[in-house]
Amino acid sequence: MLERTGVPTREQIRGVTPPQEILNSKPVVIVECFQRIPCDPCHTACPTGAILEFEDINDLPKVDWSKCTGCALCVAKCPGLAVFVVDMTYSDKEAIVKIPYEFRPLPNKDEIVECLNREGVVVCEGKVIHVFEPFKDGTKVVSVVVPKEFAMEVRHVRVVRKDE
Repeated sequence: MLERTGVPTREQIRGVTPPQEILNSKPVVIVECFQRIPCDPCHTACPTGAILEFEDINDLPKVDWSKCTGCALCVAKCPGLAVFVVDMTYSDKEAIVKIPYEFRPLPNKDEIVECLNREGVVVCEGKVIHVFEPFKDGTKVVSVVVPKEFAMEVRHVRVVRKDE
């Protein structure tokens, strides 16, 4: 499926999803990297060692979720835009998803955006609460609050401004 459509299968996603008790306890990284290619910026950007060192530069990333703080530095460094942070602890009904963003226009804090799944389908609206660029290489990280039931689906946002 991934090779034909660019969309991972449910089994692939399950294989990189933290256990529910970890998801329910703190913000945590999810690395949806499924192809062996020479790449390791997620590991080198991680200040806590949560993304484990690669034995071979072509290895798929492995995560020690107990070390992850949800800082999202790895999100900004992944050239494949395959790394996200999900924080299910935000509130009873809402979660935060931190996603890489490389488009224009850049969303503004407090802006309502369309939230898209892996297939590019709008699944809900979300509110942007933070936009930052941890490294000066262009990739921003957008933190968006979404209904909890969509947190594991939202992987992109689209800015829709009626006045532009």
